[in-house]
Amino acid sequence: MTTATHPTVSFELFPPRKPELYEAVWQRVLRMAEAGPDFFSVTYGASGSSREASGELVRRLLAETSVPPIAHLTCVGADREQLAARVRGLLRAGVRDFLALRGDPPDGQTTWAPPAGGLARSSDLVALIREVEAEELGCGPAARSGAAGEPPSVVAQDLGVVPADAVSVAVAAYPSGTSHTREEELVALREKQDAGADFAITQVFYDADAYASLVADARDAGVHIPILPGILPLTDPRRLHRLEALSGVPVPADLDALLRCDDDAERQRRGIDATIALIDGVLEAGAPGLHLYTFNQDRPALDVLEHLRAGGLRNPALLTPPAGQRQSAAG
Repeated sequence: MTTATHPTVSFELFPPRKPELYEAVWQRVLRMAEAGPDFFSVTYGASGSSREASGELVRRLLAETSVPPIAHLTCVGADREQLAARVRGLLRAGVRDFLALRGDPPDGQTTWAPPAGGLARSSDLVALIREVEAEELGCGPAARSGAAGEPPSVVAQDLGVVPADAVSVAVAAYPSGTSHTREEELVALREKQDAGADFAITQVFYDADAYASLVADARDAGVHIPILPGILPLTDPRRLHRLEALSGVPVPADLDALLRCDDDAERQRRGIDATIALIDGVLEAGAPGLHLYTFNQDRPALDVLEHLRAGGLRNPALLTPPAGQRQSAAG
């Protein structure tokens, strides 16, 4: 059950691959934090690389901004006990929101196989997070938040999840471009929900109808959790094609042609317009919010957020963040 009253806006980040770029990226993160998103999610390399750097970025977001961070976790490169220890450590650091993913095969492997003593599916990871939550906080699906004085997750509340636990767990959903059938994807999504997932975030897509179709099929399959569309600002054709190689989701020919422009400013304008059209389509389809894949680039994400505010689509309290509201984010 959900009771969301306004579309949320959130940003995905990742730790920079080169340490010397960290402070420059952090300044962009602070600019995004100043804009008042509902949450950040912090990913790491698909094969498990940069895991520790991701954890450090989550901790810094907790310490220096007022925006809740979602910590990514995958089943890659760790056994069950190591994953439980990672969840425990993040909870003790103050993290209350997670994104549970199976992850991609490690480098050098073409097919997925769980590590020795590890977890095979993201639903197993969801269940493990709930188990550790109960041990650490004394609450969870079997004992709702408040049992140990823990307030509900702000992220879950913003998305209208009822009842909301002290810890929120998100999972992935796939509108298009996977090696599995839609039926297989829906079975997996239902298993994640049954294991304790609160909401799902989609991977990239380019057609609002693909999102609407996924949501309709999910509801028919008994999936009731909010499904948040993952939106990539459509401003960099090279990035879109790199993502196509990784995800299997082809870049539409008309979008590719639209972005073939020698003038950088004009290409940026066209890309933002295309992004806004996609956003308008998913919001019209009933999306509970938007999760923007920023690739650590603040300007396209902030341009999109400005459009949403101009259209009155955000919580009125956040249309113009009051001066000083995000002082902790300013360092």
